[in-house]
Amino acid sequence: MNLFDYDMPLSCVIFDCDGTLVDSEILSQKAMVDVFAHYGIVLDLQECLDNFQGGKLADILLQTCERHGLSISLDELEPLYREKCEMLFKTHLQPIDGVPELLSMLENAGVDMCVASNGPIEKMKMSLEMTGLLPHFAGRLFSAFDANSWKPAPDLLHYSAMNMAAPTDQCLFVDDTIIGVQAGVNAGMRTIYLNSGKRVQIDHPLVTCVRSIKELHALMARLPLSNSWA
Repeated sequence: MNLFDYDMPLSCVIFDCDGTLVDSEILSQKAMVDVFAHYGIVLDLQECLDNFQGGKLADILLQTCERHGLSISLDELEPLYREKCEMLFKTHLQPIDGVPELLSMLENAGVDMCVASNGPIEKMKMSLEMTGLLPHFAGRLFSAFDANSWKPAPDLLHYSAMNMAAPTDQCLFVDDTIIGVQAGVNAGMRTIYLNSGKRVQIDHPLVTCVRSIKELHALMARLPLSNSWA
């Protein structure tokens, strides 16, 4: 497939997690700021939001250490980051506005759904459970750690589609980051770029941009939904 085909049936929606289903991006980057503040390094929150979203955590931590001349192992940094994330999530994490209604609509239509994230399964479970979304995705969480390949490579999305027994051309991938959208394009999959802010646009035949879940809901009304249980 090389274009966003509105006539092709939709049998499976693959969602990114952070920033797509749960409103975690600011919290995640606040945790990043807090981690490096622990070592006396001052990071700008907006700069983190502009540059770190959607990437592989280990790479982000190591590159940030290199830029600031900090010699700290991942074995120390990563658990500290995840601990700070969990603390912030417990207090502040919410689903993205409109997501519960969209998931209910897809379930009622019989469309399969799963989550494909660069993060580990346990982090996905924690975020989705805290926001009440986990029942929609029981047993359908797919991590780059399991596929041993991180976005923007296409392997995680192919791995997810394979596990969902869904043809690639009948899948729709939804992500809020440029790295994620690149993964969708690389996978040859119809891709929704959930760009709710003023981030750079992506011009590609496979990609359609929406500014909100409400817009995504309306777009899906234009697609022939295929009941995977029929």
